[in-house]
Amino acid sequence: MRSKNDPEIDEVARSKPRSPRGGKSLQRLFYYLGRRGRELNDEVVSAVPVPKTARPRLHLTEAAAAMQFGRPAGSSVGAQAHPAETYAAALIEAAAALALPRAAPPGPAAPAPPTWQSIGPTVIPNGQTYGSNRVEVIGRVSAVAVDPANPRHVLCGGAGGGIWESFDEGATWGACGDQLPSLAIGAIVFHPRQVNIVYAGSGEGNFYFNLGAGVYQSTDGGTTWHVLASAPFVGVGFFKMVVSGSNPQDLYAATTDGFFYSVDGGRTWTQRRSIRCWGITVGPANGNNTEILATFVDGLFVSTDRGATFTPVVLPSAPTTAWTRLDVDRVASSPDVAYVFGAAGQNAYLWRRAGTTWTRIASLPKPPIDVSQAWYDWYVAAAPNKTDQIFIGAIDAYRGDLIGSTWGWTNITTQGSDSIHPDQHCLAFSPESSGVIYVGCDGGLFCSKNSGSSWVARNKGLGITEVEYLSTDPSSSNWLIAGLQDNGTIRFTGGGWDHIADGDGGDCAVNPVDPNQVYHSYYYVSLERSNDKGNTWLPLNPPSMRSLFYPPLCVYDQTVAIGGDALAVTRTGGPPWATVSLGLDPNDVVTASCIGDSSTIYVATMAGRVLRLNWNGAAWLKAALTSPFSAYISCIALDPVNAQRIWVASSEIAAGAMVCRSDNGGTAWVDCTIGLPGIPKNAIAIDPADNNRVWICADVGVYASTNAGGTWAPFSRGLPNAMAVDLVLHQRDRKLYCATRNRGVWVAPI
Repeated sequence: MRSKNDPEIDEVARSKPRSPRGGKSLQRLFYYLGRRGRELNDEVVSAVPVPKTARPRLHLTEAAAAMQFGRPAGSSVGAQAHPAETYAAALIEAAAALALPRAAPPGPAAPAPPTWQSIGPTVIPNGQTYGSNRVEVIGRVSAVAVDPANPRHVLCGGAGGGIWESFDEGATWGACGDQLPSLAIGAIVFHPRQVNIVYAGSGEGNFYFNLGAGVYQSTDGGTTWHVLASAPFVGVGFFKMVVSGSNPQDLYAATTDGFFYSVDGGRTWTQRRSIRCWGITVGPANGNNTEILATFVDGLFVSTDRGATFTPVVLPSAPTTAWTRLDVDRVASSPDVAYVFGAAGQNAYLWRRAGTTWTRIASLPKPPIDVSQAWYDWYVAAAPNKTDQIFIGAIDAYRGDLIGSTWGWTNITTQGSDSIHPDQHCLAFSPESSGVIYVGCDGGLFCSKNSGSSWVARNKGLGITEVEYLSTDPSSSNWLIAGLQDNGTIRFTGGGWDHIADGDGGDCAVNPVDPNQVYHSYYYVSLERSNDKGNTWLPLNPPSMRSLFYPPLCVYDQTVAIGGDALAVTRTGGPPWATVSLGLDPNDVVTASCIGDSSTIYVATMAGRVLRLNWNGAAWLKAALTSPFSAYISCIALDPVNAQRIWVASSEIAAGAMVCRSDNGGTAWVDCTIGLPGIPKNAIAIDPADNNRVWICADVGVYASTNAGGTWAPFSRGLPNAMAVDLVLHQRDRKLYCATRNRGVWVAPI
């Protein structure tokens, strides 16, 4: 979301567009996918009609960067294999290997690895809204479903945080299926007649499509889960699933790979259209026919033969520009009344069908609906028993009420002192009353019992926080700072977490010489310092440069460095800054950094370059080290005992996602990848008490070595199968912290 700090950040990052088409979330998606494989972004660019001028040069293949505006999803880009499928298959294999019992090595029995424990957040107070109030938040909810037979029984899906179950309308939560091969959830639906049967689509269409591992099923109402069907959904994201009310063996799925249909309760699936499908609504049977309305990249279509064939529907006064998003829903009690809500170009569009006639609704909310992130947050939901009320979601959500022939609109998410977090992804009605609604957004889950006039946060215990970076106070393991996706920067003080800065939370750091001095970034080269451990902040205004969405940051004493296509460095803890040229290729950029002392900095780049910078008393001298591999370096770590030993890791899966070690200051490198799964590696931690003991976290799991990377063993007992993205070792208190995507922070004793 945009926060009160964003205008200042935009001014600092003058080389970036202030409000790029697709929003900051699109830039973050390019960053997330690009570090795992730039070809993964080809599918995004083919499906999101964003102008070339708004496409960052980084993380895109040449084919994607030159792709025509609004090219339909499903069209091929070159002759390569489906990259998301390759990536997801590797994650599924890694998750399966973690679940296997391991034979004990010969010799004396080794102690069992410790069990990871969650330290939350379990809730984050003072979260952001666009209104005048603050709310409790937790993380991004991408799917929600209410039990048709028990309105107190609610299931929700974290974008990358798995399935969660509540039996008290969201007051308390329990995690379900943490060892499923993927915890990215795009859709959840109860069986309409046998409510003990529930389906979930893994892989989230809005963002984490590449984490698709298939369709999951629960036969006990959502408490336990198993994989029902992997094929054909590996590497595919779900937008919606529907179970037919007239023939409950019929299931329909709207996915990033098109429209799919199952006639055997979800065991096998057939693709009916290969064009990206966003929305589905299924009407009652009419003889042998069932009307299906579905929205695709190329418009609204109707089928009357259970999805075997589709016919385009001509919507009156439809735009000629490509759809960014198009969703559809109908009134359950009056299925001939349906709605279509779309975004094309700079505008939102809405239609209503009564009987067989579609009419465009020209009177939409004022000010105009923000469609800049329609690819990411968009829905339409018709009240199930009212023909005169709908809800539409974008960055904000609105309730539409038809009075006579006039639509009146109420912004229900930004409404002064009763606002909730923006970026709306899903809405579900309670079977008890259509006035009871649940909405999922980037801040979590919120419930209203009066159609959105007031809200109650339902985020306590819903542990789905998406942590990007983590740092700790070396003098106290009860103090941590973490940067979060869209939920600011937070601080742990032993008893819980509190919100200490708004906006997107990027890289963060604690000065090891003076732990009262801490740093956090937002996005691009935006940086602040606190001299009182996060109570107050001072903007540092580094020089503008091209960088990652979340550029790497390192701090030692008063030396602070943040990297992009150059390195911005200060030796005073703040301005003035020096811009140190790194001599990088035009499309290269710093992706990782570490600092040995106030006069020695190491940086690594997207292209696999490694450089050392030394302060000679007057200037920073640059030395190019040998490149360990020609791939994206996601982490560089300096051995705390041996200054000649350097570790690097890669997250680029096509290049083998390697881990390498140098014992001579970067002159030569040893491949330490053997024994690790071929999935992205994200961070490294080294034990100062025994520098041959090393941990590495990956997109699934944490792994440990006791012989400097000669062999590796899983170190994941108790961890959910969420992305592990950062590791921090607290030397004094012998604790290892792991930051995860959508499952918060975990700790293990070592």
